[in-house]
Amino acid sequence: MSSQRGNVQRSRPQKHKNATVYKNDKYDSSSRTKKINSKLHDGVCQHCKDVLEWRVKFSKYKPLSQPKKCVKCLQKSVRDAYHIICKPCAIQLEICAKCGKKEDIVVPVVSESQKDTPTAGEKADQDSNTDDDLDFDIDLDASDDERAKKNESSCKNTTNVNS
Repeated sequence: MSSQRGNVQRSRPQKHKNATVYKNDKYDSSSRTKKINSKLHDGVCQHCKDVLEWRVKFSKYKPLSQPKKCVKCLQKSVRDAYHIICKPCAIQLEICAKCGKKEDIVVPVVSESQKDTPTAGEKADQDSNTDDDLDFDIDLDASDDERAKKNESSCKNTTNVNS
């Protein structure tokens, strides 16, 4: 393409096109590559998440060997590569941990205390599971006299078993 001013139209298509997709773990199946591929990028905005995923996809992502200094609290607590703010500061200030802008956080940071305590939806699931486990042998069609006789016979059975 010419660098001449105003000449921005390309008259031909791309000459060399990729026939297959690049795979970052095709020849390198080390544990380091597996960790990088499985890493969850949380606490960042959509743009920064896309940048980090591109770096992982094309083997450009390099994890940190030592923690970096946070630009907000000035502690060596940044453990994620390409981030400038530690997770506690990013949560408190509600900003992206990579660019520092007040954008919508795509995947929120999950702290250890939140991992241990179940959410409201999980509690509802657990409650519904316990309701299914409870089985009562109550005959709703039987009269009160028949129920009383069943209860007396069951009480006699329990006393016989114990003695």
